[in-house]
Amino acid sequence: MKSLSISLIRRLQFHKFKPIPPLLRLIYISDAPASSSLLSSPREISTSSPTLNNNHFFYNPCRNLTTHVEDPPETPIDQEKLDLEEAFESATTTDEMVRLFKQMELTFEGNELGLSALKLGLHLDREGDDPVTVLSYATKALRSFDVDSKPNLLTAMALQLMGSANYGLKRFSDGLGYLNRANRVLVKLEKDGDCVVEDVRPVLHAVHLELANVKNAMGRREEAIENLKKSLEIKEMAFEEGSKEMGAANRSLADAYVAVLNFNEALPYALKALEIHKKELGSNSAEVAQDRRVLGVIYSGLEQHDKALEQNRLSQRVLKNWGMKGELIRAEIDAANMKVALGRYDEAIDVLRRVVEGTDEGSEMRGMVFISMSKALVNQQKFAESKKCLEMACEILEKKEGSSPVEVAEAYSEVAMQYESMNEFEVAISLLQKTLGILERLPQEQHSEGSVAARIGWLLLFSGRVSQAVPYLESAAERLKESFGAKHFGVGYVYNNLGAAYLELGRPQSAAQMFAVAKDIMDVSLGPNHVDSIDACQNLSKAYAGMGNYSLAVEFQQQVIKAWDNHGDSAKDELKEAKRLFEELRLKARGGVSTDKVPTKALPLPKK
Repeated sequence: MKSLSISLIRRLQFHKFKPIPPLLRLIYISDAPASSSLLSSPREISTSSPTLNNNHFFYNPCRNLTTHVEDPPETPIDQEKLDLEEAFESATTTDEMVRLFKQMELTFEGNELGLSALKLGLHLDREGDDPVTVLSYATKALRSFDVDSKPNLLTAMALQLMGSANYGLKRFSDGLGYLNRANRVLVKLEKDGDCVVEDVRPVLHAVHLELANVKNAMGRREEAIENLKKSLEIKEMAFEEGSKEMGAANRSLADAYVAVLNFNEALPYALKALEIHKKELGSNSAEVAQDRRVLGVIYSGLEQHDKALEQNRLSQRVLKNWGMKGELIRAEIDAANMKVALGRYDEAIDVLRRVVEGTDEGSEMRGMVFISMSKALVNQQKFAESKKCLEMACEILEKKEGSSPVEVAEAYSEVAMQYESMNEFEVAISLLQKTLGILERLPQEQHSEGSVAARIGWLLLFSGRVSQAVPYLESAAERLKESFGAKHFGVGYVYNNLGAAYLELGRPQSAAQMFAVAKDIMDVSLGPNHVDSIDACQNLSKAYAGMGNYSLAVEFQQQVIKAWDNHGDSAKDELKEAKRLFEELRLKARGGVSTDKVPTKALPLPKK
């Protein structure tokens, strides 16, 4: 798999998934103001906002519930309390709701305010208010509802709000704990039949989307995908198959798969989103343009660059019609990168020269143009011109580190790759270490931190500084496992490189353990006949030879021969070399050859 533009993927993947707003109207389902929505609606990107309709998905989960405190029938209702309750329920502004709630706190007992606290907290969360404030109301609500061991829907809603507030505060572990508990409560309610299924599902949908947000922030992207799939399943029960809401949900799932470089899985969801949005909104809609942009990234990842370029062309046409200048410039940069992948370097340079004139001096966008220009020039072996472009890009980026750390970090990574392609390893390592320093201050960027550490480790290993490479590779392996799952092919590459480092340091037993893990991962993720899987198996054979365990070395070398043989005539030379090594190992196993004829060194695999 060829290298895919980091920034191209980044622009599609890092957003907070937004539940269907409003999911619940707990106070008045038909005539309440917008502020009465009682399910937290995460705050960030939402390309379309479905409105409340008669669909059962939005039916009131607690049909006769209001914020009124229900006193026993024989007890007279205090008029002051009643007036405050009615005023709070009819409030239409945030300031008014907060003022009335403070007055209610002076009159009501603490456990009487749970529903009002929940309503206000969810309203503030949806409005993007200070998460500390949201958390205070969520805590009040949870204390009120969570009074016995019997689970209830309001407890689950309060837990969901606690999870959302902790996410906003970047307390991801705390948020995960509250959301997992909310999920358990809802699953039990649904299983036991203690609530109508149609009441549970809206809350469960929001919980799964919030779980996806938190897990993405923690770098646990494979797990986040499972939550997104569950939320899509719930949405499918509520909306018609071809609705706009289903289009947005399918694209979100495609984005999530792109984020873990699983382009094959992403493709059908992106195509489904495009199909729905074309039918519902027309071919000239902004949603269709975004769908095509996602498809461009997917096709690039699948190395189907002509298809990617066609999707980009169609997307640009829509963006021009809508006058979306910023998005159009990004699309033109993407197109230039696709032309570079196709070997059409002069065309790419012509596009970028035209694009740079439309960017502001000193802007991040102009920096990205220079980086893409460098990529085309490197492929033309015009290294001096390429370095000049990179220097101009870095001058821009240095001034943006404080205001746009994530974007600058990914741009530095792109620049480092260009220097690496020119064999300027020292400059590349220095830039990647600078990138790592930025990412270490951003807790939600653990996945990127792991990738950069892996790259530094590989470069140090490749340039002979093995002992320096090991800590970077060890750190990368742990972070990437947490981010992408233990069986992701990227984790396999890191373990293979770590094995090579251990072998170089004279630690064949440790090397064998790393190569065995790498082989297992690559066999699962890439297949045993993939070139990189074969290399991992070959390295495992070398490690066992280095330990003097020639019987196991022979066994794995036989697997190497079989795998190359499956490639047919295209791997004649590799098969011949594999058989030569096999004969040497077999002779050594019988005591018939000197150990220095049996190779025990493993070269690190290049990062794809």
